[in-house]
Amino acid sequence: MNFTRWSARLPGTQRRAAARAEHADPLDRGPDGRETPEGHEGGAGPVPAARAEHLTEDLLAAPAVDDLPVRDVLDRVPALVALVHGPDHRLGYVNDAYATAFGTRALGHPAGDALPELRELGLLPLLDQVLRSKKPRTLKSRKAPDGRCYTFCCTPVGQGDGDGEGDEGVLVFATDVTDHAEAAERLRAAERRQRETAVTLQRSLLPQELEQPDDLRIAATYQPGGTEAAVGGDWYDVITLGGGRTALVIGDVMGRGVRAAAIMGQLRTAVRAYARLDLPPHEVLQLLDGLAAEIDANQIATCVYAIHDPNEGRLVYASAGHLPILVRDESGAVLRAAEPTGPPLGTGGWMHSSGTIPLGPGSTAVLYTDGLVERRDADLDEGIEALEHALAGATGTPQVICDRLLRSAGVTADHDDDVAVLVLQHPARHGPDGDLFRNAALELLGGVEAAPRARAFASGVLTSWRFPIELHDAGVLAASELVANSLQHGTPPMRLRLRRTDRRLIVEVTDGDDHLPRRRRAEPGDESGRGIAIVATIATNWGSRRTPGGGKAVWCEFALPAG
Repeated sequence: MNFTRWSARLPGTQRRAAARAEHADPLDRGPDGRETPEGHEGGAGPVPAARAEHLTEDLLAAPAVDDLPVRDVLDRVPALVALVHGPDHRLGYVNDAYATAFGTRALGHPAGDALPELRELGLLPLLDQVLRSKKPRTLKSRKAPDGRCYTFCCTPVGQGDGDGEGDEGVLVFATDVTDHAEAAERLRAAERRQRETAVTLQRSLLPQELEQPDDLRIAATYQPGGTEAAVGGDWYDVITLGGGRTALVIGDVMGRGVRAAAIMGQLRTAVRAYARLDLPPHEVLQLLDGLAAEIDANQIATCVYAIHDPNEGRLVYASAGHLPILVRDESGAVLRAAEPTGPPLGTGGWMHSSGTIPLGPGSTAVLYTDGLVERRDADLDEGIEALEHALAGATGTPQVICDRLLRSAGVTADHDDDVAVLVLQHPARHGPDGDLFRNAALELLGGVEAAPRARAFASGVLTSWRFPIELHDAGVLAASELVANSLQHGTPPMRLRLRRTDRRLIVEVTDGDDHLPRRRRAEPGDESGRGIAIVATIATNWGSRRTPGGGKAVWCEFALPAG
């Protein structure tokens, strides 16, 4: 094959030849007619004539690209080169490197037969595209049958000045990129290991098993980002506060990887510690805000902390830059939690406040992170509206609703962000199931008759609930002691509330004084100070908290006997 004719039609060859012809003489003539280097004039001084003549001879002796023997050049290059021509890509040439890699090839045969390795790599359709489009095409880092990785560049070439299809061909140029491919694979393997470490850390820091309050049904789902995305710092938690109340929290640490997961673990641990103080939601976020700044001043996190009290039928919540809670009521209407919301945790200088949203019997609430609703090609509000629509039509258990919301949002294993979803239901109970969840309350006006009235009320209620005698007597004693403590140390208004669930009996007394009682050891000669100690001894659990309107609530609970 005439390589000189082929080289004349290689892309760019003719343009470069024309450019060299136009600027063939790199020397300018000086005023005296001697050749001097271009640009030397005036004070720079001329180049001596002998030196100029010698330079001219060297330039004339240097071979031009057009004068190089193409076949010799292609035979010596370490890259793999093959030349095919015609619509059936008949093989016209392979260089020594190609023959060394894949063996000797018979010229004149179609590439599908003569170059089976190209067929296995799926390169034959690419040759057709190059012939049709007259544009180069590249196929990057493909593993060939010899075990090496190559990047193939297919360039259209033409023979002579002919215009027929028989004059057209494709130059296949393959560069060995095995080292680069292996390095890239090692990098991907390291990224996979790092991601697996972050996912393992993330999952180990999340609740292994959710606490299940008496009055709520709860499920949660965490879906890490896909293989191309690093793991973030999404988390959730459910914390039983005692007295029938439950804290629910969900948050998202900004950032990716192990660092974000570690900060998430610290914040989750702090939330559980602060929750034990039974503080209002905005005070919990205030404490978390300061802690987040201490952990890492350059790191922020969003969070929403909510408390459910079955006696109030609502969620009291506070938000630090997090997405709004969604609640579907018994009729199917979806409500979005409104303000207040503050800046993310770690920004400092903000006084958070609490808000409320109804959560009556038959309602379902959803807390979630931005990975569920945020998309690069859509506004965030559109994602929240789509979630509202999906929640309106989602029924079933909390776990079923979790799964349906993920599917409706298009969250799959290769999702580009991690997602956390927490779903809680306040079921409406009727019939025999409703008899297991009952309330009774008595307003106390104070005076010497308050304690006897409280004991009689508690005894009558517990008898009607058909509790065993031991539990009946313990409940009456606890009610009597808590009322006596409130009468001595509290102020009106006072209330005694008894509540039973399918698992426990709860006794609670509220009054208008915000001084919280504490358990202390009474000396033998003391005539008072033993009430809280008695309650703590006979009850399964006890505690106290300040109420939002001022005052306090002191409660204790007893586990119901099995069966």
